Amino acid sequence: MSVEITGNYLGKLKVQLNHGPSGAILTTAAPVDNNGDGSSFSPTDLVAAALGACMLTIMGIVAERDGIDLSKASFRVEKHMSATPRRIGSLPISFSLPADILPEQRAKLERAALTCPVHHSLHPDIEVKVEFKYESM
Repeated sequence: MSVEITGNYLGKLKVQLNHGPSGAILTTAAPVDNNGDGSSFSPTDLVAAALGACMLTIMGIVAERDGIDLSKASFRVEKHMSATPRRIGSLPISFSLPADILPEQRAKLERAALTCPVHHSLHPDIEVKVEFKYESM
């Protein structure tokens, strides 16, 4: 299956992205530390966001199949850049999940998250540290 995404340069280091199947539009902006105004997600921010969204989505697939309520689940990811060459250096990510998820369900959700296609697509030099926190919500 393929998905077409098109992009148009808007000037001032901004790009408008168009998602073919849905028609959704997203605009990126270069970050302040790379000559931009930081007014939106940068392309590398989208990589970090994609990792979190992908992992949480894969957990959601398992949760829906197994009747686990993840409606209050969330994630926090930090993008750390490396200077030479300029690239993503690390993406520490933490998931907040409901405390009442049973231990066997936790293991299944965590295994599922680590099968995320974005996670598997990242260059091996990008350090990805994943933490799962189970807490009252």
